[in-house]
Formats: sequence, C-alpha cells, structure tokens
Amino acid sequence: MCRKTPLYETHVRSGGKMVPFAGWTLPVQYETGVVREHMAVREKCGIFDVSHMGEILLKGEDAVENLNRILTNDYTTMDVGRARYSPVCNENGGCVDDLIVYKEAENLYFIVVNAANKDKDFAWIKGHIEGNVTCEDISDETAQIALQGPEAERILKKIASDAAIPAKYYHAVFNTQAGGIACMISRTGYTGEDGFELYCKSPDAPALWDKLMKAGEEFGLIPCGLGARDTLRLEAAMPLYGHEMDDTVTPLEAGLGFAVKMGKENFIGQHKMISAPERMRIGLKVTGRGIVREKEELKLPGQDTAIGFTTSGTFAPYLKYPIAMALVKKDSVKPGDIVMADVRGREVECEVVPIPFYKRKK
Repeated sequence: MCRKTPLYETHVRSGGKMVPFAGWTLPVQYETGVVREHMAVREKCGIFDVSHMGEILLKGEDAVENLNRILTNDYTTMDVGRARYSPVCNENGGCVDDLIVYKEAENLYFIVVNAANKDKDFAWIKGHIEGNVTCEDISDETAQIALQGPEAERILKKIASDAAIPAKYYHAVFNTQAGGIACMISRTGYTGEDGFELYCKSPDAPALWDKLMKAGEEFGLIPCGLGARDTLRLEAAMPLYGHEMDDTVTPLEAGLGFAVKMGKENFIGQHKMISAPERMRIGLKVTGRGIVREKEELKLPGQDTAIGFTTSGTFAPYLKYPIAMALVKKDSVKPGDIVMADVRGREVECEVVPIPFYKRKK
C-alpha cells in the first residue's frame, strides 16, 4: 500500500491527480496540466511536494572519513552551510544511488537520498560506516517542499528574512524560519532553474505550503506534479536513478565525472574506474516523427549493430521539440551526428546534441 506525504490532503483539495510513485501517492499533475506547470517553472515559479525523498543524519568525529570512503566526491574541505552532490558506488563501480550531502555543523551531515532507494541507501551507508560515527534515518519526521523558478527568491523573501535565504547555489541555512515555521532552506533543485528546497517537520508542511502559495499569488506561483518535475529535469539533462544510472552504470559513464575525485584515498568502486569508461551519456534531439522514450535501441544510419540505448525521452515543453538522453559506446558519435532510434520497429531519426538541452540565463 502506498504511503501518503504530509501534504496529501493539500494536493487532493487543489485538484491533484494522485498516482503511485516509489511507494508513495503523489500528484502527477494538477488541473493546469504538465505543460503549463513546466512553463510556470521556466518563466515564473512552481512549488513541488518532494517529501517522499529520504533524509539521513551522519554524525561523529569520523563522519568525514566515512563520507570520503563511501562516496565518490571529496568532503575533506567543506564549510558549514555548503552542499555537495555525489554518486554512491558499489564495489564494481556501478551507482548505488546519487545524493546530496549538507554540512550542518562540524561532524554533522544532513544527507538527502532518492525516495525509491531510501531504505537501500540507509542500509548501505549504515553497513559501511566505521569508527566513531552514527547514522540515523529521519525521513519520517521530515518534509520537503521545492520552490523553483525565476521568481522563487522574490516569493521566499515575503515570508523569510534575508539571513534565512542562501545567497549562493548549493548553500543552505540551517535552524532558520520561513513564515514563522522552523526549517532548513537550501538553494538547490532538480529543474534547471534557480530555486530553493525547504525542509521542515512533517506536521508543519501543510502550513508552510499554504504560506508559500499565498506569498506567490502575485508572482504566478502554481503547484506542480511529478510530470513537470520529470520534463524539467530532462530538459536540464539531470540524470535520474534507474534511467541514466543504476548499479551497472559507473558515474563516469553517466557523465558525472565532476563528482568523482580519483585523486583522493580509496573509495568504494574506485579501482573499477581507473580505466577509461566504455560508454558515455549523450543528448538527442528527435528530428524524425514521434517521441523517443527509454530503452529504445540506437544504431548509426544503414548499420545493423546497436551502439547503445535511450535512457529517458519526452517532448520538451520549453524547447518545443522531443528530446532524449542515451548511453552509447564511447566515441561512437559526436554532436551533429545522426542516429536512428528503434521505436516499436520503426526507425526515428535523431541528432546528437550537446547537453544540457536547456540552460537558464543567469
């Protein structure tokens, strides 16, 4: 049976179309529809319930040492209030998951993991920690609301002080307030836009949502569902676990080399990434007729041997054409090349393009 977030009743009252997702019941869209929700985030602002995500606390004098061994990124030098993304790898170099680590205080780290992998991630981290460190799952008591889009800061400023609002991307302010509600505010997101993610106690989530909605009325703020969250992240070429990465795909193959610090001391899976990756993630603009979805085989024109497969695909509402991401053999194609996607036995032409497909103007 699917679980409900603290905002379930709020979504129902707002006309959310509720669907099962990663063991939760969440809105896939509202009466406004996916395209309007997507465009609101690109042009004004959207608000998302992401309370299904998992939160873990890692604390103790050996916390940094454990982060550096379990994660591919380097956490040796990290100021309080900073956030840092990282894949988590298994012994074969494949991705267990990807996550964000926030430094809340010295020897105290707040970790956000994907909803579908929360239990797996918690067990993985807990099973690999050593020394003076503890690991605590605080997901049930924590809610998360994402405020995303060009108007996000102006909306947040109506209910939060300047000191409560992180000035830079991948920074956070802990133990603050928004609308009189205790929360943590981070300048992060999964849409390709500027925005914030607010973490509060689960019972406080409906009141915080309502305060944000009221503050955003004059700025065109609307609630958004899972559908727009997916199209937005795809336009921004942000990988999704189970699509662009899984336990057989290394971070280097997924194009996440920026978060793999091979120069640090041994971390789990490091030895499997010493040699060059055999695959690479690419972007595709669909130039033929149709939408190319995930797991479509890709071939070069006139050839019978597949070079790879698509991992995600959709019609991009802002760009106004279909796009897809794919994993293909390393150096098999370059931007400007044409590939053919096998969509239910029909070849659909695609052009290899640089990613991200969309990048906001700063």
